[in-house]
Amino acid sequence: MAFEDTTAQWRNRVSPSLDDFEALARDAYAHLPDGFRRLTGDIMIIVADFPDDEALDELNLESPFDLLGLFEGRGIGGKVHPFTGELANRISLYRRPILDYWADHDDTLGEIVTHVLIHEIGHHFGLSDDDMARIEAGAERA
Repeated sequence: MAFEDTTAQWRNRVSPSLDDFEALARDAYAHLPDGFRRLTGDIMIIVADFPDDEALDELNLESPFDLLGLFEGRGIGGKVHPFTGELANRISLYRRPILDYWADHDDTLGEIVTHVLIHEIGHHFGLSDDDMARIEAGAERA
């Protein structure tokens, strides 16, 4: 059996940066089904290395690696009467936990970022897991 040396393709690579993750998130968002994307309205997508301590405490998580993404704001049904000074809804994607998850799974990094983004947007709309799976399937076909 012949040995294929694949080290060259990895030898000079570095871990994806926050900017790389932002680009992956923008690309994932751009490939969501048009109707779904139009409904998201003003949603901010933020990328950070880890969730802050406040988020971890609020969700009662022991490790910052336990959270891949987080929706913050009010779901679309709760936006009928916005509060004065209310900030736009936002989705945070956490680079280091996503990289850790990627290391333990067979999905591509792009697939994982897309999955987390759809899951967090799904919270914005109050969608079921089945609804989010259909949207994710549509994004994969795009």
